[in-house]
Amino acid sequence: MQTHVEQVYQLIASDQPVLMGILNVTPDSFSDGGRYTRVEKAVEHALKMAEQGADIIDIGGESTRPGAEPVSVEQECERVLPVIEAIRTQSGIPVSIDTSKAEVMRAAVEAGASMVNDVNALRAEGAVAACVQLAVPVCLMHMQGEPRSMQRSPHYDDVVTEVGDFLLDRARVCEAAGIDGDAIVLDPGFGFGKSLQHNLTLLTGISRLCELKYPVLAGVSRKSMLAAILDRPGSDDPQNRVSASVAAAILARQQGASWFRVHDVQETLDALKVLQAYDAQVG
Repeated sequence: MQTHVEQVYQLIASDQPVLMGILNVTPDSFSDGGRYTRVEKAVEHALKMAEQGADIIDIGGESTRPGAEPVSVEQECERVLPVIEAIRTQSGIPVSIDTSKAEVMRAAVEAGASMVNDVNALRAEGAVAACVQLAVPVCLMHMQGEPRSMQRSPHYDDVVTEVGDFLLDRARVCEAAGIDGDAIVLDPGFGFGKSLQHNLTLLTGISRLCELKYPVLAGVSRKSMLAAILDRPGSDDPQNRVSASVAAAILARQQGASWFRVHDVQETLDALKVLQAYDAQVG
């Protein structure tokens, strides 16, 4: 029987789209903050996403929305560890830990997580070393600045090139330290230190990022960039951005993205299946 880490390696190597279901066990995440702070509710939602077709569940205990305040290692562990442990007793689906702290990475993997998803691309002290020792796959994300201030006038001369150069450099740092190149996923970080125009340019430039030869994750689900595009009453509520999120995921898939971090698993999977059938017909 495959281990959960082996399952993630298989997902990374697959040519099929991979759905990462979002499970925020925080009181202040932008879309679902406060909904899954109880372990029972969090596990119930994780199992629902697994039934809908999620390939991996991404659990975060610290909000990274614009303006978010940091939390301590202890507080983050208190939020995520019981949920990871409970999922492990009830499901075989792999779990990733959404954190930038080496201590949380270690504790989460010990509890049953089999991947590290870091918005800080393992730049915190000890993060790379922890992942080398833990021998788990990693997702490296680009972020200009840090959550509390990242949306204050972000600037790029060429956003696709700069994001790509950053991600490639971080991947090389990880490989040089001992992380397997086949265990790395790259995330351009939609909405993290980027204006609407930066995000749209990244969306149309994903194919260039895919040339870096690592799987690329598109994390556009329910983000404020979609509200700016929709510009209609109600779009300020993340719950009203589902169809826009699905549309953005499909566009990212057409550009070569293979991983999708989503709130709405069923809706995204349905759309991806239609796209796959269309591609098979015209191909």
